[in-house]
Amino acid sequence: MSRLFLCEKPSQARDIGAVLGATRKSDGCLQGDGVVVTWAFGHLLEQAPPEAYDPELKRWSLESLPIRPVQWKNTVRKDASKQFKVIQRLLKQCSEVVVSTDADREGETIGREILDACRYQGRVSRLWLSALDQASIRKALANIRPGEATYPLYQAGLGRSRADWLVGMNLTRAFSVLAQQQGHQGVLSVGRVQTPTLALVVRRDQEIANFVPKPFWEVVANLQAQGGSFQAKWLPANADWFDEEGRCVNPEAARAVASRCQGAAATVAAIETLRKKESAPLVMDLGTLQQACSKRYGFGAQQVLDIAQSLYETHKATSYPRTDCRYLPTSMLSEVGVVVTALLHSDEKLSPVIGRLDQTLKSRVWNDSKITAHHGIIPTTAPCRIDRMSDEEFRVYDLVRRHYLAQFLPAHEYDQTDARLNLAGETFVASGRQVQVEGWKVLFPRGKGKGQDGDDEEQEGSGAQALPPLRQGESCSVQDLLVRDRQTQPPKPFAEGTLISAMKNAARFVTDERLRARLRESAGIGTEATRAGIIETLLKRGFIRKKGRTIVSTPVGQGLIAALPPQISNPGMTALWEQALDQVAEGAMTLGDFMERQSTLLDKLIGIALQRPQLNLPEAPSETCPKCQAKMRKRKSSNGPFWSCSRYPDCDGTKPIGKAKPRRKSKPRTAQGGQG
Repeated sequence: MSRLFLCEKPSQARDIGAVLGATRKSDGCLQGDGVVVTWAFGHLLEQAPPEAYDPELKRWSLESLPIRPVQWKNTVRKDASKQFKVIQRLLKQCSEVVVSTDADREGETIGREILDACRYQGRVSRLWLSALDQASIRKALANIRPGEATYPLYQAGLGRSRADWLVGMNLTRAFSVLAQQQGHQGVLSVGRVQTPTLALVVRRDQEIANFVPKPFWEVVANLQAQGGSFQAKWLPANADWFDEEGRCVNPEAARAVASRCQGAAATVAAIETLRKKESAPLVMDLGTLQQACSKRYGFGAQQVLDIAQSLYETHKATSYPRTDCRYLPTSMLSEVGVVVTALLHSDEKLSPVIGRLDQTLKSRVWNDSKITAHHGIIPTTAPCRIDRMSDEEFRVYDLVRRHYLAQFLPAHEYDQTDARLNLAGETFVASGRQVQVEGWKVLFPRGKGKGQDGDDEEQEGSGAQALPPLRQGESCSVQDLLVRDRQTQPPKPFAEGTLISAMKNAARFVTDERLRARLRESAGIGTEATRAGIIETLLKRGFIRKKGRTIVSTPVGQGLIAALPPQISNPGMTALWEQALDQVAEGAMTLGDFMERQSTLLDKLIGIALQRPQLNLPEAPSETCPKCQAKMRKRKSSNGPFWSCSRYPDCDGTKPIGKAKPRRKSKPRTAQGGQG
């Protein structure tokens, strides 16, 4: 009898097998002394379609909704049946299974669903890995967890999968049938996660389309002090002249001030200088890595995930990438020297920076209370071969290592100076900064600052001027005065990085106060592991499209969101479901309770759907049925396309298209709904 390690993929199995001494290749597994390592290919099982529960459900109809399985069924993927049989055979021979899949909710589900499908009743343990280098694998093998410690993750995974099926299958059928009755072609895919993500894009596009720019005016003075020149802006004092943002909305007032101040001298009325410090940015999680790479390099979210996975699996250069945490456990402080040495061995060009590190510094990144299932993405303790990385891989790796090294450099310090000047009885203000200690910013030569979504992002610079030395009472001559015509700007369209950020922080887009009160501020749509895939799904289904580096919604996507009930398109509702799944993963809610909530919600959503007789969707044909006058839709047959009554099979009216022959019957639709 042997110990069986069940991995998520072959590459993972090879890495773990090498440390275990299981290197003898066999059919679908690796063997060693008293140990066998086998693998899946991601999910070997998938949710059974509705017709697996009842053959009558193969035909799409409103009368059959909602479809709600009593006993859930899975089917083995056709392309994975051979490997499934291998695992099934090995499970009958082993004395213990060590689930060694990725250390997250989906990884747990991939392993456990196989054990359930094979009716395995033996002992289960859990290998929890955060990196695939040999040192990390040995450390994890020395700390194998009992199976019950991570079992709630499997329950959450089942809840996610079943909720996706219920919402996706039922609402996709409901709205597709309703749309087809009005002549719309194709499937309107609806998903528990994809639909509110689409809604974010649609609503941002609507905000941009409906935006009405408002003019405002700035008066800028170019001043000459004893120590140098600088700019100051007029601060309107009359409440009738400025809006809620303090912008001047009275052009006559702005021009009058400029005229009055021309040729006068400005006096420094007040000046204050404060020393400010900026701590190093935290290490990356997947979302912030995707955002930074989108902004800096124009990389897509899925592209960054694939690269991060390659750095983890193939190059063994970085830790587990699908993490939502940007902190590190204090236990890893003991590995700092090893990691830094490995980085230097991997790239000697780091020598000047590494020579400046203070490895005894303990930055805010070291915080046990902030650790979730995984810590942040960091370099591993083993040297890697950067010469084997592609240019794209190295760029992502470089961002990861810089954020790690930044923890051992001093804070960035600068003097912030704010001056208030009196010019012809009007108030002008000027601000500037002077860097005193470069600190960790030596790693980011273009500057580092807070991005528009609150995450650390690369920026071209702070935009702050360097003020010359000023003293109170000093007189400054006016070199020039400008009145600038400005306009308020619409919101920016989403790019993949900013859309990932919006998905992560869905609570920000919730206006319902009661819903906001129930949501954690960190509540999001989807998980770190799934967000990139959701964006790809929306692109493939034609609901959104890329426009340069930005993402915009299509007419079909816009029509779908307009048609759907807000409960399914509201990002806050989906974030609430993800929050409930977190509770299941933590053992604070049972799978049964979660599914009962989903069932109640499903009834409500289907009821709302059936009360919406008219959908405003593009590209609806104008043909009407010769028998009942209902709208018609295109169908395909062996003789080519033809018009078929949207009320089929209740009405079998048809019309030819071109040279196609009229048809009385057509095959029922067998496509499945949009899950996810």
